[in-house]
Parts: sequence; C-alpha cells; structure tokens
Amino acid sequence: MAMASAQTNVRAPARWQDYLQLLKPRVMSLVIFTALTGLVCAGAPMNPILAAVAILCIAVGAGASAALNMWFDADIDAKMRRTRGRPVPAGKVQGADALGLGVTLSLLSVMMMGVATNWLAAGLLAFTILFYAVVYTMWLKRWTAQNIVIGGLAGALPPVIGWAAATGTAPLNAWLLCAIIFMWTPPHFWALSLYTSEDYAKAGVPMMPVVKGAKSTRAQILAYSLLLIPVCVAPAFTGLGGPVYLAVSALGGLVFLLLAWRLFRSQAGEAADPRNDDGLYDVRAGARDARNLFAFSILYLALLFATLLGEHLAGLKPLELL
Repeated sequence: MAMASAQTNVRAPARWQDYLQLLKPRVMSLVIFTALTGLVCAGAPMNPILAAVAILCIAVGAGASAALNMWFDADIDAKMRRTRGRPVPAGKVQGADALGLGVTLSLLSVMMMGVATNWLAAGLLAFTILFYAVVYTMWLKRWTAQNIVIGGLAGALPPVIGWAAATGTAPLNAWLLCAIIFMWTPPHFWALSLYTSEDYAKAGVPMMPVVKGAKSTRAQILAYSLLLIPVCVAPAFTGLGGPVYLAVSALGGLVFLLLAWRLFRSQAGEAADPRNDDGLYDVRAGARDARNLFAFSILYLALLFATLLGEHLAGLKPLELL
C-alpha cells in the first residue's frame, strides 16, 4: 500500500511541449515578426543564412527571457486564472530547470548573435534579456503601477536589434519602430488588466486598475492612445513608410481612438471579474469595450509592421514628406 502511494507521488517527467511553453511561443512569434521587420526595413544587403541566424538568436533570447520570467514569477502565476496553467506553477517543470534553461539560452543567443552578426546587436539583445528578466520581472512588476510603461521597453527593442544585426547601426527610424511598440504597450495591457484586475489584486501585482482604479486607468488608456497614433503615422514622414503605410496607420489609428474613447466612456473594470472562463476574450457585456480595444490593438500593431515589411519587400518607394 505504501509502495503504491509512493508511486502515485512520483512526478511525471516534463514533456518537450512543457519546455516549449516556458518560451512563451505566442509572444516569441510577435518578437520574431517585429525583429524581421526591422531587419528588412534597414535595407542593407545581408547573407540570408546570417539573417536567419540573427532572427533565430532574437527568438531564442525572447524565449530565454520568458523562461526566466516564469521561474521567478511562479508564485504569483499560481494565483492568477490566466497564468496558473503555466508549466512551473502547474508542476510540469521544476523551477530550477526553468532557471537553467533561461540562463543557458540567454548566453547562447547573445554569443551566437555577436559571432554571426555584430556586437552592437548582441549587446542590445543582452540588454533586452536583462531588462525583461531582472528590471521588469524582479523589480518593476511587483513595485510600481508603471511596470508596463517602463518594462515595455524590453518588448519594443526587437526591431532595433534586427536593424542593428543587418547594418551594425541603430538610426532614428529603427528607434521609431521601437517607439511604436513602446507607446502601444500601455493601452494594450491596461485594456486587458481592466478585466483581469482581480487576478492581479489576488497576486499582489500593482497593475494600474488595482492601484489607481478603473476610471483612472480608462483615462490613461485614452491619453496614451492619443499619443500613440501620431507616433504610428510618423514613419510615413521619415522615409520609412510609403503611401500604403500612411493609409493603414491613419485609418487604423482612427479606429483605435474610437475604441479608446468608447472604453473611456464605459464602466469597464468597475464590476467583479467579468470573464466567463479563463480565456482572454469571452467576457460579459460590461467588459466588452476593454476586450475590443485589447483585441484591436493586436491587429493594429500587426498591420503596421506587416505593411512596412510588405512595402520594403515589394520595393515600394517610401514617401519623402520631410
């Protein structure tokens, strides 16, 4: 009987799928996409194998950051509906294994980037990993309601790294791509936090709705949205984007502002957790304005970078308005 009990308590070995989930593949796909856009928009001839290696290094670095984040955040992830199924809090992967994977992939990605391309790109990649895993995860996330604002820099840097990998430089237009993602991050994540705030409160994470309340958060989302749209349109005036990009950024920006205004006028975030399940999109009526902005923000960012990527791959001449 005791032997049967002991056998029941033996932990099943982690599957490769569990380790893959440690790397946050959905976030990694966005990182790859924005980094590739930066690399292509740089317009410098690059050996396709080295270009592929550069993108792989950025992807691996993003996965390393995610693994380190899941190792450190296992305690709060276990308390939140959205994250309790992650490999470490769910007991599928040991915390030490997540830490070891994160450190190994961090060193591997940075060293390979430096050897294959240049050390500016490698340095930017190393900074991004450290900023996300240490500054954001270990400090900002648990300390300030501005965690997403400041910490958003880590998610905004991949196009600069891609640009640097191709040219060895990081000019204004590379940083403009970074600025788009940086300014996009607060309205995107705060819209989500309006209908997941109970999770953050339970875990002790000082997300904006928990600290300042839903009304203040909705006002700040509108303010950041008003700042975001001119930044998104700006590449059409700096020789980076063409006429298609101008149309997409301007029209999409109007939709973004309309949704932000509707969210500002709504009561989203005032009621108890409005989700019908553990998903991000199945919410009751009171949270739909927040859900709609959150969903459209993903589409808008994807359209902006896809349009820039498409214009440069097609050889379309950018606008020269300045």
